[in-house]
Amino acid sequence: MSLNTALLKQQVYINGAWTDADSGQTISVVNPANGESIGAIPYCGRSETARAIEAAQAALPSWKALTADARADYMHKLCDAIMEQVDDLAVLLTSEMGKPLAEAKGEITLGVKYIRFFAEEGKRIYGDTIPSPWPDRRILVTKEPVGVVASITPWNFPNSMIARKLGAALASGCTMVMKPAEFTPYSALIYGVMADKVGLPAGVVNIVTGDAPAIGEEMCENPHVRKITFTGSTRVGKLLAANAGKNMKKISMELGGNAPFIVFDDADLDKAVSGAIASKFRNSGQTCVCANRIYVQAGVYDAFAEKLKTAMSEQLKMGDGLQSGVTQGPLINDAAVDKVAAHVQDALNKGGTLVTGGQRGEGAGTFFEPTLITGATIEMKVAHEETFGPLAALFRFDSEADAINLANDTEYGLACYFYSQDLGRCFRVMEALQYGLVGVNEGVITTEVAPFGGFKESGIGNEGSKYGLDDYLNIKYSCLGGLGL
Repeated sequence: MSLNTALLKQQVYINGAWTDADSGQTISVVNPANGESIGAIPYCGRSETARAIEAAQAALPSWKALTADARADYMHKLCDAIMEQVDDLAVLLTSEMGKPLAEAKGEITLGVKYIRFFAEEGKRIYGDTIPSPWPDRRILVTKEPVGVVASITPWNFPNSMIARKLGAALASGCTMVMKPAEFTPYSALIYGVMADKVGLPAGVVNIVTGDAPAIGEEMCENPHVRKITFTGSTRVGKLLAANAGKNMKKISMELGGNAPFIVFDDADLDKAVSGAIASKFRNSGQTCVCANRIYVQAGVYDAFAEKLKTAMSEQLKMGDGLQSGVTQGPLINDAAVDKVAAHVQDALNKGGTLVTGGQRGEGAGTFFEPTLITGATIEMKVAHEETFGPLAALFRFDSEADAINLANDTEYGLACYFYSQDLGRCFRVMEALQYGLVGVNEGVITTEVAPFGGFKESGIGNEGSKYGLDDYLNIKYSCLGGLGL
């Protein structure tokens, strides 16, 4: 399939208009499958970001004054417009990010589900009445939009990460300024195209690209921004949270992970292998919730390793995501390839056994083979660092208590998975694991109707579900006195 260049917007979107950076500077965007240039985007900084925030602030009163039904109508039209061109948008996403076309289309569809969910959930932003301790007063509790929201999103899910933030913001009555990753800006700029198409009021959605530190500083320090929502690394999240805290802005942080995937000796091994393939190798391992440490109980370790090896050889095909049958696209850039290679070499240097894969792809593109290593130990980098690539490292454990201790031995707490057919064990382990998302006998669990958020250094707040909407609202208590009762 060919790229629809009409959707390739190479300007930023501020106050309903397309514009260049003040400096005229641009950033080149390349296809990671072949290293070829797709286009260029504006290299914006604080001044352009300030104008986008000013536009969002100006649009805020009229947007939040709309009824929930009216906002939902705009949001459903936005979703309709996206789905009318979902095939073209999937090609665009694959071209800039690399994931297989089927995954790209699935991501866009999930993004639409988030927006549609919030469009309807916005009609259920209920308040409360509290029995008053005073006979002549009444206590009312209402919820109102927090204000202008600034979002910073990563490259690995360049459409759906925006959708679940944008959906909650629009439904709650907030306006938004987005800053997408420089590697994958076009899937974000599409929201400007669609906003124009459906007649979304100017300033409700604004999109800037360019100098990440400068844009982030303006978002954190500009008094009109009342909430920062970020998905990305823990290191950057801490910097943003500290800066936003100086001005007491509300924050949502979806940060790094180091997901354990536990296979107990009473597990259905075929289902566990299927779950491991889905969890570990989706998006070529470039997800914050993908299995990073695979713990297998000693009694089934060898059998699981053999089954996983077979499944990898039969199901995983590396190549350009636009080609038919490909399940493993390129990694996002050379640095990502270098990190996977370093983790593989470190594991082999410390006694691991290479079962399959382990090599960089040949020719153009930033590819790395799906890799399986057995004999992993806690001394290896993969035990403590998020690989963010197609490396499955198998650790051996003996008891249930050992598995829980190993799984929790990390500063992260985003997602975890385990397989067991013992109902009692399922409840014990589920309750003992210190993670915001727990997959029990399932390897892929993300959905718009459930909360998505981590414990410990994996973040603050939730996205998706009714709980995600609360992060875009302020709670107001009003006391009505002088009733003369």
